[in-house]
Amino acid sequence: MTFELRDLGRTPFTDRGSRLLVMPADDGSLWIARAEYETRLADTTVLTGLRLFSGAVELPVRGAHADRLTFEGGVELVFADAETLVLTGSGARAVWDGGGGAVEGTLVLTGASTLDGPTLLERAASRWREWFGRMPAVPDDLRERAEQAWWTLGVNLLPIAQARGRLGVVPSKFGYVGVWNWDACFHAVGLRHGAPELARDQIRILLGHQRPDGLVPDVVHDLGVLAETTDLPRSDHARLAQHVGTAVGGPDPGEAGQPIGGVVPVTKPPLLAWAVWKIHEVAPDPGFLAEVYEPIARSHEWWLTVSDPDGDGLAEYLHPYSSGLDDSPIWDHGPRAEPPDLNSYLALQADRLGDIAEALGRTAEAAGWRERAAGHVELLVARRWNGERFTTLAKTSREVEVACRTPLELMPLFTGRLPEAIAERLLADLLSPSFWAERPVPTVAFDDPDFDPDAMWRGPVWLNVNHLLVEGLRRSGFAEAADELAVRTLRMVNDGGGLYEYWNPLTGGRACRATQGFGWSSALFLDLATTHGTSAT
Repeated sequence: MTFELRDLGRTPFTDRGSRLLVMPADDGSLWIARAEYETRLADTTVLTGLRLFSGAVELPVRGAHADRLTFEGGVELVFADAETLVLTGSGARAVWDGGGGAVEGTLVLTGASTLDGPTLLERAASRWREWFGRMPAVPDDLRERAEQAWWTLGVNLLPIAQARGRLGVVPSKFGYVGVWNWDACFHAVGLRHGAPELARDQIRILLGHQRPDGLVPDVVHDLGVLAETTDLPRSDHARLAQHVGTAVGGPDPGEAGQPIGGVVPVTKPPLLAWAVWKIHEVAPDPGFLAEVYEPIARSHEWWLTVSDPDGDGLAEYLHPYSSGLDDSPIWDHGPRAEPPDLNSYLALQADRLGDIAEALGRTAEAAGWRERAAGHVELLVARRWNGERFTTLAKTSREVEVACRTPLELMPLFTGRLPEAIAERLLADLLSPSFWAERPVPTVAFDDPDFDPDAMWRGPVWLNVNHLLVEGLRRSGFAEAADELAVRTLRMVNDGGGLYEYWNPLTGGRACRATQGFGWSSALFLDLATTHGTSAT
């Protein structure tokens, strides 16, 4: 195998379908932990203090690849299966906290294996040759990062207890062990180029847990689903109370706060039809379209009924988690908000449901969906365009217009249906110093007082935002700007050293609290490299 894991601290040795991760400890030894939902690796330790010796000489790790870790002296660490790690070779002694043994043929560290070393190594190499053989073609200068992205999608594939036998791509084995709703859509967009059936399965896992009222849950994990606030871990309630609860009453001094009360549904932005159609564009499957069409249509209606409590025709996020923008300043005024991205997604979803209906021969329904898409954009413009920008409303005891500027106000470009003058104004805003730089697009404008280049949704660059804006620019007729945003995004990721959850837009490196080996960053980098890669060179 030519693919190398250059930094085991950032990219632990692991395998497709396995929850075991092998990482370096501060003292130079190796330790093994198990990836679990919402659990720190420090709490799931399997083995610590692993070292190899030849006589009194310690044998360091010489190389790390997708299929094996190689130590000096020719000893190799390999996965026999998802639960079994084996040292294979001869002439070495392994020790670890509480154990040890000679490496003569094979030495099993976890699980149980009866296979000999050469067979284990060939099986592991064969698994990874097959996976990398599916990787989409990208320009040569992007290939190393693309291989890292394809590897990440592969190792993040796990059996999830509630996924009904399907493999789900988890966002990260560093605690994010489940199938998150919009993550699954982005994962599917990347997987479609080389593994379209796996892409379809990401959608099926979610729709398999759709509630009777149409809601698609936020997360499907080993223990069940996250579909309402009663499903949240206690730590999340405390974090939300600390973040949202400081200003939930509104901007007036002394106004009483309104914490999230009662049972609130929790989901993620409506991108399912978008993802399904993206898969269909490269790997057509009418049977899959027929399978998901009506469930997605029910989900669409949920947003416009249950998630529109004021009945104004524009949906709102009833909980911060439903937006995916957990700590964005849009939540500084309270736990409900109506930013323009949500209704842009709904307008595009109606158009995509129209495409699916047309492909299924349901022509009248297709026309109805397109009419609804046009009407939704008209309503969005009528109610939320103030002549200068699209506004975000926080819903407290009264409506509060959020002053902080975020790229959510540019997301109506995603619809491709804006009046020309408004679309051009949004383009000008995007290309202004507020949002445009060597590494656009910050999640809070560069010149906004709330801008923080390291604070999650308060400044860093996220690939999903950029990817959606690239598509929105193209759909709105701004192909040159779309290509330039794609080029700058690809360059940032290619030069930044890894596939992070989000990037510091000032340095181009990992933002200080961002998770590494992140699924949707990998998927969307691959998609941009596949569809815009020639522009990047």
